[in-house]
Amino acid sequence: MRTRSIGRALPKALPRTATRVALGLALLAVPATALATTGGPAGHPAPAAAHSAPHAARAATGLDDPAKKEIAMQLVSSAENSSLNWKAQYKYIEDIGDGRGYTGGIIGFCSGTHDMLELVELYTQRKPGNVLAKYLPALRKVDGSDSHEGLDPNFTKDWKTAAQDPEFQKAQNDERDRVYFNPAVKQGKADGIGVLGQFAYYDAIVMHGDGSDPTSFSSIRKRALAKAEPPARGGDEKTYLNAFLDARVWAMKQEEAHSDTSRVDTAQRVFLRKGNLDLHTPLDWKVYGDSYHIG
Repeated sequence: MRTRSIGRALPKALPRTATRVALGLALLAVPATALATTGGPAGHPAPAAAHSAPHAARAATGLDDPAKKEIAMQLVSSAENSSLNWKAQYKYIEDIGDGRGYTGGIIGFCSGTHDMLELVELYTQRKPGNVLAKYLPALRKVDGSDSHEGLDPNFTKDWKTAAQDPEFQKAQNDERDRVYFNPAVKQGKADGIGVLGQFAYYDAIVMHGDGSDPTSFSSIRKRALAKAEPPARGGDEKTYLNAFLDARVWAMKQEEAHSDTSRVDTAQRVFLRKGNLDLHTPLDWKVYGDSYHIG
């Protein structure tokens, strides 16, 4: 989950898996199999040759393609929730002790970093009187802190109740797209990078947020641009993505909580080494030592 540059600076968050390990909870490495596939046409060129395609053609197929977006959601969920079942996370909520209050939902909205407040405001705008509306004053008060004042003891119970409402699920989807997914895809397309690169951007903004601090998404991208040109500027896509992932790993290692960089090293790097720049299935990767497969 991300360290956003919204409001006052907060400590970087542990990925949920790492948090549970740190708390001494026993996690079982259970390989997960997804049902979603991208179904390329017969005789599709081998992924290893994909990086040689012109950047205009590469960017034409985006992470916003429904099948590719489903893959992105599962990839992020494997790192954030140790599961490919991202839709089961609408009801997720807990304080993981990272200084950012409650973390909840499909993208880890946090009570201390403004996006949970914006989510509940949107939900209430669309559905006045919902079960979470009464917490808006408290969410505004604790924004920027790890406080539970005005939220306990029933906020988590009411969140799980709201998560059964399709309107709240849609609000989560819409805020995820507005704040994280759409900006990442838009910037990726502007840089001429394909589905894998757009996903690398999305995963970075999910964890780090965006802003002016050195570990934000924009700063990670600037660090990469200092080392390599993206395809939109005439650069080689694989070379640029390697530079971006190098910068991402650097950013993660600035905080001990992010010292496990397997979501890059044994996932995104694996796809990049294979030249699978469009995230064609099957996909096999590991996060925190757990194996995952989309076939």
